[in-house]
Amino acid sequence: MTFCLDTLIITPENNEPIKNAVILLHGYGGDGKDISMLTLNWKRFLKNTVFLCPNGHEKCEINPIGFQWFDLSKEDNEYILKKSLEAENIIKNYINEVKSEYQLSNSNIVISGFSQGCMLSINAGVTTDEEFNCIVGFSGKIIDKSDLQKRIKNKSKILLIHGENDDIVSSNFLLEAKDFLERNKFNVETNLIKNCGHHIPVEASSIALNFIKKNLNIK
Repeated sequence: MTFCLDTLIITPENNEPIKNAVILLHGYGGDGKDISMLTLNWKRFLKNTVFLCPNGHEKCEINPIGFQWFDLSKEDNEYILKKSLEAENIIKNYINEVKSEYQLSNSNIVISGFSQGCMLSINAGVTTDEEFNCIVGFSGKIIDKSDLQKRIKNKSKILLIHGENDDIVSSNFLLEAKDFLERNKFNVETNLIKNCGHHIPVEASSIALNFIKKNLNIK
């Protein structure tokens, strides 16, 4: 099948049957290959799991060899919300294609993302009718809390990880997201990584892997 987004696909080793999917959404200016680096370790422990790393649907405004999920060239919150909602709908359509292709339900799908991809993992993840297995976000934030609060439809389990020294997306947004999600009765875990900027260190990858293994019930 051809998905609506150009996708790097990492299938299980040894032709294992596919029982789960992890969808990884890259950050602003990145691509699927960037975030697929997480799978180098994860695939060893997440058996029967296909990893899907799509490119954003738009070329990045500031990095023509990279992609974006929504435009950040204008400092206009209404414009950013509008563009993010367009991206959210594309991602939801993509998830439905993945479900159809691999005959999976939401309970067998993990949505994860970095930075801009984290923002959309949260938005797309909690505004569908059925819970996903879990949502894992690195170095992101909630785009618009008042908008999201009106559209929450499920209470998927969420893990948020952030670098303490992030100078691109402040770690204060981790605390804001935790407060928002807890007030809306989500089961949310957070981790603040010391001496870490705007990237995913080994420590963060390991924390995320263990969270996913637990929720997929993989020993």
